[in-house]
Amino acid sequence: MKPEDRIYVAGHRGMVGSAIVRRLDTEGFRNQISATSAELDLRRQEPVEAFFASQKPDIVVMAAARVGGILANSTYPADFLYDNLAMEANVIEASYRHGVRRLLLLGSSCIYPKEAPIPIQESSLLTSPLETTNEAYAIAKIAGLKLCEFYRRQHGCLFHAAMPCNLYGPGDNYHPENSHVIPALIRRFHEAKEAGQSSVTLWGTGTPRREFLHTDDLADACLHLLKVEDPPNLINIGAGDDLPILDLAKMIAEVVGFEGKLELDSSKPDGTMRKLMDSSLMHGLGWSPRIPLRSGLQGVYADFQQALAGGDLRSV
Repeated sequence: MKPEDRIYVAGHRGMVGSAIVRRLDTEGFRNQISATSAELDLRRQEPVEAFFASQKPDIVVMAAARVGGILANSTYPADFLYDNLAMEANVIEASYRHGVRRLLLLGSSCIYPKEAPIPIQESSLLTSPLETTNEAYAIAKIAGLKLCEFYRRQHGCLFHAAMPCNLYGPGDNYHPENSHVIPALIRRFHEAKEAGQSSVTLWGTGTPRREFLHTDDLADACLHLLKVEDPPNLINIGAGDDLPILDLAKMIAEVVGFEGKLELDSSKPDGTMRKLMDSSLMHGLGWSPRIPLRSGLQGVYADFQQALAGGDLRSV
């Protein structure tokens, strides 16, 4: 990477994309290109081609995606598959056609089989069936990373992919039904505290374990990876440890200040029981996370309160 490179971060307003933009700013990369979803619909090939033809980016980070929790994935599987597949295909093809020097596609740990050995290595990809609750999203992300791999093989493009674990950070989506577990719990505990509720009910048994990485750590990992001369086609980016969902909920309740009871609704789905990834390949390249979960949650809750007070809480 060079300071004068034209860098396009697709999804620059999202939680992940905005973290990468902040990191690029810190590193002195001032020649950044951006377009909102209203200005450029990545699901439509023609405007994407026109955007790349006019802007001519040198480096692309594909952080744009349609994302959501178990309920959203289960309710809108066609939307999750189509939207993500279309966005990835259009951006990757346009990057090839218009001479992008390097492309990094961000995916998700849900690409790995439900019964993959723990910790999950990159070699587990496509070895057995996926978790059904997020199958559509996973298939789209698998197609995207395979597109990068095959464009690199066939055309010599330096297109590669990174699979983060579960992410959290400032600017997350706090929709009451469609958000991921951390923002969903922050909102529910905050509202329960404000309303003086005596209890909050959690989906599932509370026993599934999850690994969480702050988006600022992910952004740091992405820039580190973009400076690697010959990166792997696929690489995991994780925190290196996990915890049960019930323990996570207790930690968030403490951070928020909710002192009521936590109840479990075991009739609701748990999802995959464990998804801890093996990030030794990334760690071997000289990167490691720096933000502990509790302090990261404290910062995110402060961001939530500020956004709520300012009337600009993201909830879509």
